[in-house]
Amino acid sequence: MSMEERERVVESLPAEVTWDEMAMPEGDLHTEGKLRARDALRGYFQQQRRRVYVGMELPIYYPGERRFAPDLLVVLDVETHLRGKWVVSAEGKGLDWVMEVHVGGDRKKDAEYNVQRYARLGIPEYFIYDRARERLEAYRLPSPEAREYVRMEPRQGRYTSQVLGLELQLEGGRLRFWAGNALLLESEEMIDRLREMLDGVQRRADEEARQRAEEARQRAEEVRQRQEAERRLAELQSELERLQSPEE
Repeated sequence: MSMEERERVVESLPAEVTWDEMAMPEGDLHTEGKLRARDALRGYFQQQRRRVYVGMELPIYYPGERRFAPDLLVVLDVETHLRGKWVVSAEGKGLDWVMEVHVGGDRKKDAEYNVQRYARLGIPEYFIYDRARERLEAYRLPSPEAREYVRMEPRQGRYTSQVLGLELQLEGGRLRFWAGNALLLESEEMIDRLREMLDGVQRRADEEARQRAEEARQRAEEVRQRQEAERRLAELQSELERLQSPEE
């Protein structure tokens, strides 16, 4: 098959999955769990200036495998342009990190079938964010050649992702990412923090302006008092001179 023929085949692959292939809609908890995680990861890798693709519900094509669409996926060291699908043979590599968000229904797909499937495909790490139980599960391939996951154990409530170079933790009903001791902020949190900083700067500017105005008022009052004192002194001197002068 020529390069042009291969490109035509890749282009013809659907960029969506069927209703049978998709899980049942699970509402805001499901959507929010994916969106917040994607937002935090995209923001972090952009700040790090790393070529990392972070996608959500993208149809994935592995050679000889039935397509699937994980809730969240990460691929390192690739172009970050928008995609409608991920074709391993065309991209030159498979997924590095996958997360599924579970809210309701049968857990077997995420907790059993996908554990086997993603390990068989050689995806280095797989996380399950169970929002119904407020629990996080994590799996890792012990070596690049391995095709069976080893379950990760948290340390002080955090799971270490070697792929992402981050730690993951459930805190306050939300999935949080940590880079060392630094919490990865989501866009809304960054906007709120910037707004607070702006408000603080504005308050300091207003206070400095008030102080300058007060200082200016005090200086003006001092000038007025000095001028009044000089005027009064001049009047007294004039009156003294009048009294001392001989009468005609």
